[in-house]
Amino acid sequence: MRVLSLIIFAVMTVPALAFGWGHYENTRFGYAIDIPPNFEGGRQSGNEDGQMFRWMARAQLLTVWGGNAPGGFEQETAAMLAKASADGWNISYQATTPTWAHFKAQRGERMLHQRMIALCDGQYAAFLFDFAMQEVANVEPVIERLERSLRGERSC
Repeated sequence: MRVLSLIIFAVMTVPALAFGWGHYENTRFGYAIDIPPNFEGGRQSGNEDGQMFRWMARAQLLTVWGGNAPGGFEQETAAMLAKASADGWNISYQATTPTWAHFKAQRGERMLHQRMIALCDGQYAAFLFDFAMQEVANVEPVIERLERSLRGERSC
């Protein structure tokens, strides 16, 4: 009976998690990502590489952007990790492959989750999700969806 209850709960919560999600596409770098419910977007960045989205009530910030990696994807990933460390973030987890990378970090009561994917022609797309540590359990499904939805839109 307990297993049946868990299955019913899982089936009923999947549509709830999907409800209200938006979508962002960046034509300059050719990437796309889903945007969680309740997040309001600001203006496109001046160089049209991405955008910031905020959920003010929960003090959560989602930044998405694309960039060039002239030294290669792995070097760009290492540079971002070094910058986070230099900014006082304690890296608690990191994983890097030739086509994607992510890391988690903590500073005080704030947490970061960053994901990058390699795009065509030495470019990449990334998101950085900044949230309060007490929200970890609530944002795990959000982060999973963000990771699944971040993708290149062009064929190499």
